[in-house]
Amino acid sequence: MKFPLSTCGTIKEIFMRGNPERNPMSICNICPRACKIERKRSASDRGTVGYCASGMLPVISRAALHHWEEPCIAGTRGAGTVFFAGCNLSCVYCQNYEISEMRKGIEVSVDRLKEIYQELIRQGAHNIDLVTPTHYTHAIFQSLRDPLPVPVVYNCGGYESVHTVAFLRNKVQCWLPDLKYMDSKASKRYSDAPDYFEKASAAIEQMFRQTGPYEIGPDGILKKGVLIRHLILPGQVEDTKRIMEYIAETFAPGDVLFSLMRQYIPYGRASEFPEINRRITDEEYEECESYMEDLGITDGYVQAKESSDKAFIPIFEGTGVLESAHEGLDQK
Repeated sequence: MKFPLSTCGTIKEIFMRGNPERNPMSICNICPRACKIERKRSASDRGTVGYCASGMLPVISRAALHHWEEPCIAGTRGAGTVFFAGCNLSCVYCQNYEISEMRKGIEVSVDRLKEIYQELIRQGAHNIDLVTPTHYTHAIFQSLRDPLPVPVVYNCGGYESVHTVAFLRNKVQCWLPDLKYMDSKASKRYSDAPDYFEKASAAIEQMFRQTGPYEIGPDGILKKGVLIRHLILPGQVEDTKRIMEYIAETFAPGDVLFSLMRQYIPYGRASEFPEINRRITDEEYEECESYMEDLGITDGYVQAKESSDKAFIPIFEGTGVLESAHEGLDQK
């Protein structure tokens, strides 16, 4: 399937004005929320913040090797994962709720962010895995001015703007977006984003236009491409089926990878929503997995039942954020 490449147009100028190392303010239009407010250098500065409640400089909650991503991301040594605080979604069940909604983390400069990448690479990271990075795109762009010796993975919630994806064309090799919903009522209720599928599907198609079919190296690590994740929610089997139908209809075999996830656990504010205040059943997952096979989706991953365990949620205590380069080598 062929798609014409999108172009950034004047968005490059907008991003460059938002350079956090040169300009403390930017009119923010990074994500589909398009808040169009003047974001300050730091969220603690007096002034306006948008939906993500974040300043221009990144706030990081954890930077360490992570072994619980898909095998082509984590490999044998782990992904060099940088968890950013804040988010442009408000998923009521988010497993990283204390950092996505409570914004627990440490603000760092662009120079420190670059150092963190190098520390993770020296520890043996297969890649640099940027988790929930969207609202810090300005700083991330600056931090990636010099190419890294390992792939950059953009690990996001899928709620992205096409122009932001296009802007990062030469900076990101591997895209790891969620595709959470097709049903607008569900995306509104659980993530405050009624236009989620419209925006996420357009962004994912742009990601594919930029990378082309996925490539996995002889070491089993994704070198370039798109890996789409979908987390099955309790009672949402039909929406999961529609998501998989979209994948099968839009992408040919060998184009993208697909990860059907069963790691949902009631977390965050899920207890306020009785219909999702439980784990998914074996029957729900088996029905979805069987439907995936019927659709011919074979490039990707399924998850074991044991994945729905709080033990797999990282501890967010600032690991790897403030250490010197020497101390960072000792992080496991």
